[in-house]
Amino acid sequence: MSTSSQPAAFSVLDLAPIAQGATPRDAFHHALDLAQHTEKWGYHRYWLAEHHNMTGIASAATAVLIGYIASGTQRIRLGSGGVMLPNHSPLVIAEQFGTLESLYPGRIDLGLGRAPGTDQRTMMALRRHLNADIDDFPRDVQELQRYFADTQPGQPVQAVPGQGLNVPIWLLGSSLYSAQLAAKLGLPFAFAAHFAPDMLLEALRIYRETFVPSATNAKPYAMVCVNVVAADSDRDARFIFTSMQQQFINLRRGTPGPLPAPVENMDTVWSPAEQFGVEQTLRLSIVGDRAKVRHGLQSLLRETQVDEVMINGQIFDHQARLQSFEIAMSVRQTL
Repeated sequence: MSTSSQPAAFSVLDLAPIAQGATPRDAFHHALDLAQHTEKWGYHRYWLAEHHNMTGIASAATAVLIGYIASGTQRIRLGSGGVMLPNHSPLVIAEQFGTLESLYPGRIDLGLGRAPGTDQRTMMALRRHLNADIDDFPRDVQELQRYFADTQPGQPVQAVPGQGLNVPIWLLGSSLYSAQLAAKLGLPFAFAAHFAPDMLLEALRIYRETFVPSATNAKPYAMVCVNVVAADSDRDARFIFTSMQQQFINLRRGTPGPLPAPVENMDTVWSPAEQFGVEQTLRLSIVGDRAKVRHGLQSLLRETQVDEVMINGQIFDHQARLQSFEIAMSVRQTL
């Protein structure tokens, strides 16, 4: 359970999946529909993730898509999970998210990652240098913080809009690096256990033990992102989950594509080595009926003591995806 007496907040991570036979336009309409439903069900925030050159993910222009979702919702917080900061000028990101905050005040988050979110050729197409200095990311984060802070006397460059808006900045990570940096800068931290579970507990420990209070955050605030696939029965949930399993196999084979339709038998799809790799990568995923999902979330909260859980669900059928998120939130009320 979180450190407060209230159940941990539940939030949504959306990669705007493009299912087989669908288009990015379909993905955007489904994203808005999911956001509207999750807002109604009581989810706290809805984040979209930046990826490039992936024909199964439609959220490349992350800030633009956040604006579309924000225009169709009323209360739920919107943000990035995350913007891959090395791909961008900090000033451009400050202006984009300053614009979003100006249009939708009090609802915008800026989650930052330091991975490219793509392959090397696409990195070059994004004008990202392969020989970037390890110190570039911390410097870029701090530059962003200055653009969102009050204007300083003699400040030569301002983010307009953005300056003085104090858009909340989060650091995202799948290793210890971002946990250490988030603690040093006094920022909230989100761990990507939905695809990189190995260092989860160590990253949370380091973050909490080394956290330095900042002007924006007096104490650590930790979130974990996990895959949740919920359905009326375990069998249905396991069937639905095969889409995500296939997607990870395709990534490992170097053949990413649209989100595949589920299959009855994964043994017809993967080799034993691929099965082992995918099951290790997705081992913290919570898949099953209502009772199983409740048990899985209880165990996760007990083990991590996080303040918030962000749920990812790469599900082929849109109605099944809606049902999965509805079940997860109904379970939260009983934790």
